[in-house]
Amino acid sequence: MGWIALAVVGVLILWAILAYNRLVNLRNQVANGWRQIDVQLKRRHDLIPNLVNAVKGYMKYEQETLQRVIEARNQAVSARGAAEAAQREAELSGVLGRLFALMENYPELKANQNVLQLQEELTSTENKIAFARQFYNDVATKYNVARETFPSNLIATMFRFQRAELFAVMDEREREAPKVDLGF
Repeated sequence: MGWIALAVVGVLILWAILAYNRLVNLRNQVANGWRQIDVQLKRRHDLIPNLVNAVKGYMKYEQETLQRVIEARNQAVSARGAAEAAQREAELSGVLGRLFALMENYPELKANQNVLQLQEELTSTENKIAFARQFYNDVATKYNVARETFPSNLIATMFRFQRAELFAVMDEREREAPKVDLGF
């Protein structure tokens, strides 16, 4: 009887260690996912002033838009946490979209190699950000599920594992399907 009780206690201790280690592993993957997003956002934030400076001379009448881009960029840089970053980055994306739309009205900008290269780098970075956010949300969801499901929730509660925030679309306009007009 004593051996059975000892075996049960041993199995419970082993389970607790495995559950704890799994939660730690997932929490670290969430942190790594956030760092990957952060790297891409920093790249985006570094490219934006270069783009603004490259187009500033051509877009003399669009100074308000350029100022809004810089202000949105500065707010995005100062964002803390996934929820605030998602909101600020969505605002920055909206302002950048308006800037790109305005740039279409300036043929000399479309021919400027420096501007074209910066636009391409920003587009590539936007794609990398999207992939990094998807990875982050996937691993954060796995972590949150492991944290909330029985029996690992007992370990999560005991060791105060915090819920991971997810990146979400904050601006309802981003949920709308884009309107495409192929009429020539």
